[in-house]
Parts: sequence; C-alpha cells; structure tokens
Amino acid sequence: MTQKTLLVIGGTGQISASCVRLAVRDGWAVTVVNRGSTSIRVLPAEVEHLTADVRDEESLAGALRGRRFDSVADFLTFTPEQLATMLRVVAASTGQYVFVGSASTYQKPPAVLPITEATPLFNPWSQYARDKIACERLLRDEHLAGRVRATVVRPSHTYDETHVPLLGGWTVIDRMRRGEPVVLHGDGTSMWAMTHSDDFAPAFVGLLGRDEALGEAYNIMGPELLTWNGIVRCLADAAGGSLQLVHRTTHDLVELAPEWDADLRGDRSHPALFDTTKIRALVPDWEPRVPFAEGARQIVAWHDADASRRVVDPAVDALYDRLSA
Repeated sequence: MTQKTLLVIGGTGQISASCVRLAVRDGWAVTVVNRGSTSIRVLPAEVEHLTADVRDEESLAGALRGRRFDSVADFLTFTPEQLATMLRVVAASTGQYVFVGSASTYQKPPAVLPITEATPLFNPWSQYARDKIACERLLRDEHLAGRVRATVVRPSHTYDETHVPLLGGWTVIDRMRRGEPVVLHGDGTSMWAMTHSDDFAPAFVGLLGRDEALGEAYNIMGPELLTWNGIVRCLADAAGGSLQLVHRTTHDLVELAPEWDADLRGDRSHPALFDTTKIRALVPDWEPRVPFAEGARQIVAWHDADASRRVVDPAVDALYDRLSA
C-alpha cells in the first residue's frame, strides 16, 4: 500500500505539534512547512521540514513546487486574504484541504445549547472570529465551485503543557502562589470546554484522507464539563497556591481592561457546551483521555521545570490588583 502524504502548514504550534506526532505514528508521510524559527516543540525525526514564509505566495509556491499531497492541514491561516493566497498555492495539489477554524465563530451568545455544526456563525465582538467566518465563507464558495476539496475543523479552547488558559497567563499562577487574589468574569459558573492537544489529535488525524469529510465541518473538543471556577481551582491545586477568587461582571472587566474585550465578550463570557456527535460518527473510536486536572498538573510542571518559562508581567500583575481591589 502506498504511504499517504500529509502537508502541515505550521506543525510546531500547541495544537498542530500533537497532530504531526500522531500522524507520523499512524503511518503518514508528513511534511511540515513554516518559517523555521526556533520552536520549543521538536519535530519527529521522520518529518520532512520545508522552510518558507507562508504569508509570501512566491516563497510558499517555491517550496512546494511540483509536490502533491493526499491531505493538507492548515493551522496558520486566519484571514480571507491569507486563505486566498494559500488556495492559489495548494488547492490544485491536494485531494483534501483541511482548514482549522475556531469554535469562537459560533453565535455569541448562543441561542440554543449544545452548539452543533449547524449553529450560526456570528460573533460581533471578536475580529479574530469574524476573520475565521470570512475564511469559511470563501472556502465554501471555492469548494462548491470545484476549485478545492475542503474540510473545516472547529476546535474550542485547545491547550498543551505550555499554555496557561487564563487571561494573564503565568502571572495568574504566580499570584496564587503568593496568596494574591485572582479575578474571574461573572460568577465563574459558566460552562467552558477545554481540550488537551493530545486528545484533539486523534479526532483530527482520523478525518484526514476521508472522502466523506469533504465539504463538511466538525466540532472537535473534549466532553468534560468544566466551569471557570473549576478550571482555576484545578490550576491552584496543581500549583500548590491558595485560591482567593474575586468575581467581577464582564462589563466591569472590559471597562477596566479593554484589551480583554474580544476574549471576554467575544468568547469566554458565553457558555460553551458542544455537540460532537458528528466527529464521533466519523471517528468512532475517538475518546478523549486527559481531564483538565491532569492537564493543569502538566502545565505547572512544564513551567516549573525552567525558571525562564515562569514570566510574570508587571503590567498584568498591577491590572489584577486594580481588578480585585
């Protein structure tokens, strides 16, 4: 049997690196293309690494000239202009183009829960989400016109050990260890979906090369029911700090920290409860295995392993002081 070929645009990010590792283990011949800048995530030895500026059409086309891949997985396209460039280079050279979108594109606030792939795409607060929505519309038109064979994936909040999933990052963990208060939006009981990248990868790799996935969109996120209060408690337990929670309305937080507007009103302040029936039908043996309590321990352990990773931002620290006053 001929080995299937996969091109990954990116390949060293907190989501894509896990997908690359699993695709290699599953027997794909994987090529990664990116700028080749230093990354904390090392590619498997079996991976072919091409260096190109994915934002420069000539650079990308030069790196891929004459190549064809069974599937292309694009983790680095965020605007319709970037997508148009990408499709001009790869659309005719693959049997499946997989666009990594975002669950932040779904209607905010959602009119009905759980959120399915049929939930309207509408987010007036987040430019990132609006750009991803525009990408999906362009990709749909190109797919229907027969110029590309496309699949869309919509992950929720996906993390690995390098990512602290709180506004303010490691500074918040440091505050817990110092016994300082930390702030959450609302009353902290809103539902949120957290997915470890190692749990995302099996579902993602499972749809590669599947004709039945063409023209379809898929939610991929873990089923664990979490609240923001629960997420912070898991991190506090892992860090060994004391938890002093202060709850503020989203309105107050955005007024005092306008830089958080898109993250809060455009995403985190709304309940995130998703239906994954569709991806489970396509990849029936997929079963997420990393609860967030374990993920939190991985996050803290990774940061504790190297002092240079434990960066405290004085501006964020001062902001939390003001928010909790």
